[in-house]
Amino acid sequence: MHSFISALITFLTNFINEVGYFGIFVGMFLESTLVPLPSELVMIPAGLAVSSGDMNIYIALFVGVLGNVAGAVFSYYLAASIGRTILFRIGKYFFVKAETIIKIEKFFENHGPISIFIGRLLPGFRHFISLPAGVARMDMKLFFIYTTLGSTIWNSILIALGFFIGNNHKLIAENLYVIALGLLGFCIAILLVYIFLKPTRK
Repeated sequence: MHSFISALITFLTNFINEVGYFGIFVGMFLESTLVPLPSELVMIPAGLAVSSGDMNIYIALFVGVLGNVAGAVFSYYLAASIGRTILFRIGKYFFVKAETIIKIEKFFENHGPISIFIGRLLPGFRHFISLPAGVARMDMKLFFIYTTLGSTIWNSILIALGFFIGNNHKLIAENLYVIALGLLGFCIAILLVYIFLKPTRK
């Protein structure tokens, strides 16, 4: 497994070095849609390219976040324009009732910002968190702010991982697991604070 990850990271690092910042943008744009492209396979090689002096860390981070936000906005508007109609028409065939769709909309009305922020930090949720926000037509300004904030934190972690660990691919693979657990704990802490403070919010 480590040898596969090592070979993959080496290939992607070389690819990003050749394509440049545009490759980071395209990769992170796709990562924010339903394309199953993990952001780890884009931003960690970008961090490696930064450590070798082939890229600027601030530009790489900016382009990565820009790609994330652009992909998320694309998914949002796609879901907002056709998602609700399709769900109401075919949802019953996939055990998604109209009442469930309405509950999702109401949930995002009340908890949209925290859902987007945490969703951008959790692998697996990042790819589709924009879709329910679009179906619920969450306020675009809030969607944009919290998508940008969550993407910036996540991409910064991945670039730092590639930059400081460098070409030790085995160590990168081991630390991804630790980072995932750490982010899960961080998200749980945020949720607890949110739940504790919510009764006092208007």
